[in-house]
Amino acid sequence: MDIILSSTLLVAFAEIGDKTMLLAIVLACRYRRPAPIIAGIFVATIVNHALAAWAGAAVAGLLEGYWFRLAVALGFIAMAAWTLVPDTLDDDDARTPDRFGPFLTTTIAFFAAEMGDKTQVATVALGAQYHAVALVAIGTTLGMMIANVPAVFLGERVTRVVPMNAVRLAAAAIFAAIGIWALWEIFRS
Repeated sequence: MDIILSSTLLVAFAEIGDKTMLLAIVLACRYRRPAPIIAGIFVATIVNHALAAWAGAAVAGLLEGYWFRLAVALGFIAMAAWTLVPDTLDDDDARTPDRFGPFLTTTIAFFAAEMGDKTQVATVALGAQYHAVALVAIGTTLGMMIANVPAVFLGERVTRVVPMNAVRLAAAAIFAAIGIWALWEIFRS
């Protein structure tokens, strides 16, 4: 349960203000049909994050040892710094083909937008740390849904209500704490 909870909280905080959250707002404003958009976010996220968690666990299994644990710890600290940089939604990210409808458009757009995104990188790191692909994928997907479902229902109003800088600072603090804790565990052993 700890793996699911920590994965959920980490990604939920990291996702607020992220480009995929902004994409959810754009899609909600464009289609005004929340159910297929939410379903598309879920499908894209569970597939993307399951693959990312698997990749993290697989790489960790191949490269176990001091240097890999150090790389993961420093990766979390780097994620803390990356989280402090606000995301913007590029025109290319906002431009999605309308011919597919809201579900398929959302699924494709979200899957593509998540590639190399900080929440995907965090999922890889969590998979490497915990070696529990299913639990990490469940947790990170829950985190994405917690952040993005309100964005779909509230649209652009959510960006005016939620203090993005405070959320970014909280997410960065969580990433940094995990990285520092992992460093502590390395140097303590």
